[in-house]
Amino acid sequence: MYTIESFYYISQAFIALIGAILLLSIYYNLKSRYLDIIIEDDAHKRIDKGLLYLSGALFTWVLSSGVGFLQGAIYDDPSYNVLFELSNNLFSILNNSFILLALFYFYYAPTFIYQNIKNIRIILGIILCVAAATIVLSFSVEDTSLNSINFHAIPDFLLSAFLSLLLASSLVQTFKKRGFKVISFLAGVVVALMISSQLNEVFPNFLDDFSNFLLRLVSKSSLIAIFLLLATSWVIRLSSTPRITEMQLKFIDWSVIELSIPSKNIVKANIDFKSRTTQFKNLLKLAVRRSYGVGDGASISVGKAGEISNQSYLSRIVNEINKSLELEESLKLDRRDLFTFLGEGNYRLRILPDHIHICLLYTSDAADE
Repeated sequence: MYTIESFYYISQAFIALIGAILLLSIYYNLKSRYLDIIIEDDAHKRIDKGLLYLSGALFTWVLSSGVGFLQGAIYDDPSYNVLFELSNNLFSILNNSFILLALFYFYYAPTFIYQNIKNIRIILGIILCVAAATIVLSFSVEDTSLNSINFHAIPDFLLSAFLSLLLASSLVQTFKKRGFKVISFLAGVVVALMISSQLNEVFPNFLDDFSNFLLRLVSKSSLIAIFLLLATSWVIRLSSTPRITEMQLKFIDWSVIELSIPSKNIVKANIDFKSRTTQFKNLLKLAVRRSYGVGDGASISVGKAGEISNQSYLSRIVNEINKSLELEESLKLDRRDLFTFLGEGNYRLRILPDHIHICLLYTSDAADE
């Protein structure tokens, strides 16, 4: 048993360490190449740190593997049991926190997580409370097991399962939107395996030691591979995202704009929204705010109580531009090419204020429209 356990911890530490280093290398390389793109809010210099936090989760696995290996080496000494139990809870807190913080930057994460600092703080508080409850149950109750169920492990398992489901949803949506449909399916399967591998903590008789360690090693190794594919897809997206210094927008008439994005083969292209006046007005609102607003005043609230009632209106603007220009699939604009999400339901036009020109021939007939 000790041989199987040692092999598992050594293998996990090595694989997680390599994965963490690769994610860090990719992150810092992209940061040096695409800093102007991954800075989401130039007023606060908020940088996308999703890969950074995912590497932190992998480093947590490395540390936990080292402690697990040490625990196996001195397993017969009961004086260390309390210390190892405490370390497992601390590693669980760290891992769950890193995953949650990474989800904060996932564009396709559930809306109550993505760029929502208030909800992130609430869930971090829940993580700490669950960890504290687990520690208290472990050390204050002599026997927390009944009918082969470890009741003290249930709160942490439920929380980990919840965060895993959020991660699965985010990964599936991300890969699907970026055209990796097979990978999106595999991501869901891998996260399901991850959840299954933790059942042994609640139900000790769920699997034998060999099967349990094998399931954990396979699921974690596969998840690391998914993270690396996620980083690769991020590289592809950043490379196709236009830089703000090249984008030009001019309002030349009511419902007509002139757009230039050379990297997308769009050079002084006229786009007529025609009867789509709602899309035109919303784009004009965003342009005016970006041109004349300062700080938070340069953005617009999008949502039920916002100036723009639904996020779908932003997508319609982009869809109308793509439809009008008849762009190739690889050159079509994405919503993030034109708009920056600043959090808490606020969006801002990505184009620089100096590159926005509003010279509408505003007549009474146009006003009536």
